[in-house]
Amino acid sequence: MSNPKLISACLLGINCRYDGKSKPCQKAIDLAKKEDLIPVCPEQLGGLPTPRIPQEIQKDGRVLNKNNEDVTANFKRGAEETLKIAKILGVKEFIAKSKSPSCGYGKTYDGTFTDTLVKGNGVTVDLLLKNNIKVITEEDL
Repeated sequence: MSNPKLISACLLGINCRYDGKSKPCQKAIDLAKKEDLIPVCPEQLGGLPTPRIPQEIQKDGRVLNKNNEDVTANFKRGAEETLKIAKILGVKEFIAKSKSPSCGYGKTYDGTFTDTLVKGNGVTVDLLLKNNIKVITEEDL
């Protein structure tokens, strides 16, 4: 594989989102036919089920689901596993699902479950950026 990239699995049509569905992005699917893209779902890698209760990052940095259960440890574990995959495969770029509490880049939901966006990154994106992995979202393709 030359210059492989990680990609949020839901963008390739893999049913791994919180609602049990995917968010296929045609540009990502087309790119997968030309480049080596490795699908990952940090939330699944962190041990969360699919489907799962919606989650959002809180102001204090914890990740809570809509039932007020703390799933921060799952998000951190998923981020670490994603980073491990990137390091093993020599990945330097991640194509992330925008606004996700794991994969959001630049914007995520504010933790109130009211569809309000705030400036910030998802848990996995934060860790990847700290490890010099470039991040773009499907909106940048």
